[in-house]
Amino acid sequence: MTSKGRAGRTAMAFVVAMGVVSLFSDMTHEGASSILGAFLALAGASATAIGFFAGLGELVGYGLRLATGVLADRTRRYWPITIVGYVIDVSAIPLLALVPHGGWMLACALIVIERTGKAIKKPAKDTLTSFAASQAGAGKSFAIQEFLDQIGATLGPVIVFLVVWAQRGADEFTAYKVAFAVLAVPAVATLAVLLLARSRFPNPDRFEPEPAVHQGFRFTAAFGWYVAGIGLVAFGFIDFPLVTMHVAKLGLMSADTLPLLYAGAMIVDAFAALAFGWMYDRVGLRAVMVAALVSAPFAVLVFGWPSRGLLFAGVALWGVGMGAQESILKAVIGQVVPKTARSTGYGVFETAWGVAWFAGSWLMGALYDASRPTMIAVSVAAQVAAVPFFLLTARAARRPAGRAQS
Repeated sequence: MTSKGRAGRTAMAFVVAMGVVSLFSDMTHEGASSILGAFLALAGASATAIGFFAGLGELVGYGLRLATGVLADRTRRYWPITIVGYVIDVSAIPLLALVPHGGWMLACALIVIERTGKAIKKPAKDTLTSFAASQAGAGKSFAIQEFLDQIGATLGPVIVFLVVWAQRGADEFTAYKVAFAVLAVPAVATLAVLLLARSRFPNPDRFEPEPAVHQGFRFTAAFGWYVAGIGLVAFGFIDFPLVTMHVAKLGLMSADTLPLLYAGAMIVDAFAALAFGWMYDRVGLRAVMVAALVSAPFAVLVFGWPSRGLLFAGVALWGVGMGAQESILKAVIGQVVPKTARSTGYGVFETAWGVAWFAGSWLMGALYDASRPTMIAVSVAAQVAAVPFFLLTARAARRPAGRAQS
């Protein structure tokens, strides 16, 4: 085997190891998410408080990524930052088992702490993956991580359901606390696999050659067009809680089967990530354009008519969109931002995504009450409008190479 082939296999081994970390991590916090709203209500929180702290958690979770991305680039301490973020992230969930009756403020504080941990780890972790992706394939690498991530996102709620079901007849609040305690198992597994990966691959940055010239972060034309495009995708992509609220309102599915609808979307997400990841390594940004166009009509199918068949088709397209967002959208950053500034690039990307997602979610919720056809039109139009920006990104990314060859 050639040295290049060995490097590619080693890089892929690192990608899979970090994917297993994501699997256990998502098992922990997605498992918690499946019961968190009900738990907070039982702990004494009002709907207003739940909404405020959920929004605050997301704002912190995305807003801090710009700062942590810059920190990772300046210190190049990618592993320590990733480990600290994961420790905070997964430790907060089992601690919910200690929340007493009436302790909703403590529970909300733990939610914000969990999102803070995610904000700390994400830019550095994605940068580590991007180093290996330079050898193993950018689309393929992020797709494999997303696939494993979504396996965890599916297993977590199932485990929580089984734990709560096993305690049927017991106090619901106590049953939820036991479920949070059980989630300590995947939380510990997350940290164990992470530390094992750190010992096995201490210098993932060596997968990608050092550039001849150290480059700081620059808001290039390619990056600017790309951020505009992903901002439109995020703005138009409707949150799943709005989907489940709509389904429950129309009685298309019973309340106890709604988690299965989400689990189905996560399964589609996982396999769509693999498909689009492989496509990205072959056709580049055209895969991003295809993903945006394929998933854009989901709002028409879900919200247009009260049909269970159309609902399932629309949720499948929603899963396709999520799979693409969590895999190839991240892969592009590794292609348009230089190695020495990549964590900053991921920080800007994640922050822009979070702001656009928040603004779009707010607007879509308001439009649902005011005019459902308008909500559908805005959702589809925003996602389709992103395609020309991705085309401009591809052209701008090719320009430097074209000048260098002339």
